[in-house]
Amino acid sequence: MQLRNELVRVEADRTGTTIDNLKRAFLENLYYVQGKPPALATLNDYYMALAHTVRDRIMQRWNNSAITYTENQSRTVCYLSAEFLMGPHLGNNLINLGLYEPMKQAIDELGINFDELIEEEGEPGLGNGGLGRLAACYLDSLAALEIPTMGYGIRYEFGIFKQDIRDGWQVEITDKWLRNGNPWELARPEWTVSIPFGGHTESYRNSQGVYRARWVPAWEVKGVPYDTPTLGYKVNTANTLRLWKAEAPESFDFQAFNTGDYYGAVNAKVVSENITKVLYPNDDEIQGKVLRLQQQFFFVSCSLQDMIRIMKGQKIPMERFHEKFAVQLNDTHPAIAVAELMRLLVDQEFLGWDEAWAITQNTLAYTNHTLLPEALERWQIDLFRDLLPRHLEIIYEINQRFMDDVRVKFIDDDARLARMSLIDESGERYVRMANLACVGSHAINGVAALHSELLKQTVLKDFYEYSPEKFSNKTNGVTPRRFMVLSNPRLTQLITDRIGSGWITDLEQLRQLEQFIDDPAFCQQWRSIKQAIKQDLADSIQKDYGVDVSIDSIFDIQVKRIHEYKRQHLNLLHIITLYNRIKANPNIDITPRTFLFGGKAAPGYFMAKLMIKLVSAVSEVINRDPDVRGRIKVVFLKNYNVKFAQHVYPAADLSEQISTAGKEASGTGNMKFAMNGALTIGTLDGANVEIMEQAGEENFFLFGLTAEEVRERKARGYDPKAYYNANPNLQLVIDRIASGFFSHGDKTLFQPIVDNLMQSDPYLLFADYQSYVECQDRVAEAYRDQDKWTRMSILNAARMGMFSSDRSIQEYCDDIWNVKPVTVKETEGFCSATVCLL
Repeated sequence: MQLRNELVRVEADRTGTTIDNLKRAFLENLYYVQGKPPALATLNDYYMALAHTVRDRIMQRWNNSAITYTENQSRTVCYLSAEFLMGPHLGNNLINLGLYEPMKQAIDELGINFDELIEEEGEPGLGNGGLGRLAACYLDSLAALEIPTMGYGIRYEFGIFKQDIRDGWQVEITDKWLRNGNPWELARPEWTVSIPFGGHTESYRNSQGVYRARWVPAWEVKGVPYDTPTLGYKVNTANTLRLWKAEAPESFDFQAFNTGDYYGAVNAKVVSENITKVLYPNDDEIQGKVLRLQQQFFFVSCSLQDMIRIMKGQKIPMERFHEKFAVQLNDTHPAIAVAELMRLLVDQEFLGWDEAWAITQNTLAYTNHTLLPEALERWQIDLFRDLLPRHLEIIYEINQRFMDDVRVKFIDDDARLARMSLIDESGERYVRMANLACVGSHAINGVAALHSELLKQTVLKDFYEYSPEKFSNKTNGVTPRRFMVLSNPRLTQLITDRIGSGWITDLEQLRQLEQFIDDPAFCQQWRSIKQAIKQDLADSIQKDYGVDVSIDSIFDIQVKRIHEYKRQHLNLLHIITLYNRIKANPNIDITPRTFLFGGKAAPGYFMAKLMIKLVSAVSEVINRDPDVRGRIKVVFLKNYNVKFAQHVYPAADLSEQISTAGKEASGTGNMKFAMNGALTIGTLDGANVEIMEQAGEENFFLFGLTAEEVRERKARGYDPKAYYNANPNLQLVIDRIASGFFSHGDKTLFQPIVDNLMQSDPYLLFADYQSYVECQDRVAEAYRDQDKWTRMSILNAARMGMFSSDRSIQEYCDDIWNVKPVTVKETEGFCSATVCLL
């Protein structure tokens, strides 16, 4: 009792939340953790001290959550994703703890600029785009809804590259996100696992005469877990994001060193650690493909072995694996989990095949994120066999049994068998990972209503016809905590003053704002806040790029991964159209616009990089032309990431969501813009369909062909030249690019873009051009009536309730995972369980 009372006293003193407690804790962490007195401390030292002060106040929730889940043997969601774009942790954790304002006051009272410390935090760039950002939103909502969860992924030493723009071209710079340490993670070396690669298999019969196989690997690496807490909003739940780092079994070979082989002495360490060195290598070359498959198998095997460790620690029979864990495969990257879970259950836990297969199917569920056939991963058989020989055997066995079932259901349909096989034998043989995920999962979902329907009609049509009961739609969502409360505090305060704070965890409550659309005072406050946010972004653009932009202009923003199907170049065709109007009549009355682009192109994607160069080239000409007189400004915002996005979404007037209909699975940027009051110009693609349904057609700028019309247009033979010849304005735009006007007279620089559009135009820019330009004219006209625009802005925000990731996750919980909330109680002292003191 005396020890417990002492722990309670220490805890209360150590992690108190009064202003004095916070100030003292900050200074102690500066002195004892950073090892710096204030006189010698750098800005990073102050940030690290603040981060540790916040983490200290997370620890009780984190430990109590683990204890609660262990004691209750709680059913747990395991979210497997090769990407997690969590964004900066500090501000988000303060919001979720309810300590943002007290901590700001404490730091300000110490004479330190709190906002500078928030901005000092780097960003873990552990994702390419929407996939990783969605995973982060889902972890946030799982914790907010008090769902026991483990996020599993890779602790890349270097994140996605930092982007610089030099002479208009993207330049990739190494993202050393760990260079100054990571105060949010804890290494757990005691839970290290071994991951085999290569080698061969051997068959044998056990003492009962049952056929078994063992894998004799050629080499192994160690997987070391690093844990980061993920907090729920103002609840006691703190779940875990567990990221795996690859290490060599032995870091140094003394025998090799002693014989003079100095390189060989550390070679194993280098080779092993390459697996988690960098996010998604360029896989154009065979070495890149090998490394990518290594990465995927590594983190999946680490994660599944970790689940088995937890099962044994809680003394739960292996036959109940699917009752303990609901494992979600975030796209095809973790699809090797089907074969790996079978290997672990059959080869290492010695379950029978049929029992293991039932457990595997009942455990795993698969989210598809793409309609692009080329994005459905597949691996060459020889490459796969060399790395994972036992898994190839298991996949062959799964496939044989599955093909037998398909033959019975679809008699004499050899073409269907060939399409559904896990092995593509149409030419060079491949393992089809999407097919493996479909066969090995009990649930398959798309991520927007249109996307899910198109999956059934196109890339997964055969699997839908085979097992329609597996399919459902789970429209994506985003967390309002990061993308409204943290990103847009002024708008958050206005909304909360009018309708209370309940909307933060129940976004449908935003509909209460509709009662204020005819309230002049509220509308003026809304408009004033938007202008102030635009001014902040304008100041940032002036500081970083030397470009003056007017906050009275339309902030027309397209920020997302650079890709032809996302059609940043269609946006450019409209910008050049406006420019051509001004050149034809310098006194023309044009609604001023500031066009902002942001996004990264994959390092090996030439056309996307050339699109960035074209944006830069167009901006260089337009921004300096005296005829334009500031009515149009174009800026490419370099190194777009989650941190910068938090400044961009609130400032937008117009959200560009202009992908070719039928190509975008869902999108989440479209939701973030609309939640913050931006109006959308878009096609009926992905979640745009549902955004328009919610906001109302009158509050959405719709243009372009539908997905069905795109399909029909291509089916009957699409000829882009016919559109070019029939449209003088389009001709002038393309000819101006081709003439070298935007490239200092160099006619060859942008010729690949011109040729691509003129000869094939795979994403139908020409077919949608006129509709897009006319729709943009409607945007310009609407913006002139600021009262009407403000009402439309308010209605967009008010009607975005269904796009909270809380709603998405609740649907997953109810329909796929069959998991319930587990309340973590607040306890006194370090923990409530005696075992925690041992």
